[in-house]
Amino acid sequence: MKTFLTTLFLIICTSVTLQAQRKSELIEKIESLRSQLDSIKSEVLDARRNEKVAEARATSFEAQVADLQASNNTLMSNISNFTAVSNKNSDIANSAIESLQATEGKLRSIKNAIASNDSTIIVVLTNVKQTLGEEAKLAVSNGAIVVSADLASLYGSDTGIKLTPEAEAWAEKIANVLKANPTTALDIEGLSMTGDLNVPAQQALALSTVLQDKFAIAPERITAIGRDGNLKEGVQLKIHPKFDDFYLMVRDEMKN
Repeated sequence: MKTFLTTLFLIICTSVTLQAQRKSELIEKIESLRSQLDSIKSEVLDARRNEKVAEARATSFEAQVADLQASNNTLMSNISNFTAVSNKNSDIANSAIESLQATEGKLRSIKNAIASNDSTIIVVLTNVKQTLGEEAKLAVSNGAIVVSADLASLYGSDTGIKLTPEAEAWAEKIANVLKANPTTALDIEGLSMTGDLNVPAQQALALSTVLQDKFAIAPERITAIGRDGNLKEGVQLKIHPKFDDFYLMVRDEMKN
């Protein structure tokens, strides 16, 4: 009986000890699980915070992307407008260049015509000097060669209206100059000191008639008038390029 009790006591003690040990192990496991749970909770909280930060950044990025897209659209629109303006300006510039080139061409033609007229005057002056001699009364005025002659040598007197034989020989020299320079014209001016232009006009016409009838100078190349000589009398011959042709050329250039 005593042995039985002892054995039972030992069994009970062993059982108690085992239960205490198992309880201790369970408590340790519980604490470990609690620690793991706290760690997991902390990680979950961190993950949630990171998720919110990521969502905020994503929202910010979306806003930036929207701003960039709007800016890009504005830039593309501005580029399109700039291209249109640039093309328009280019068209205007091209038109201006074409206009300037056309104007330059017109001015070049006029300049060449003036240069040609100047060259003609030099040739005519040389021709007149060689034909009439060094004693001829010559001058250059307003693009014309001016040849002066007194009334007595041409008409025998101040009031004569018919050329003398010597004057006709002189007129032939003038005709030779005109024939050698077919692009020139001739103005014959009878000069008066009294204001009476009738006789000077007849004297100029007489010389014009001789040049046409005897020496075959085309009438359209000759103009004969009487005018106030401003205290001078006599006859002035102005040999010059055909100013009418020059005027018509300039007018046509400006029209075109």
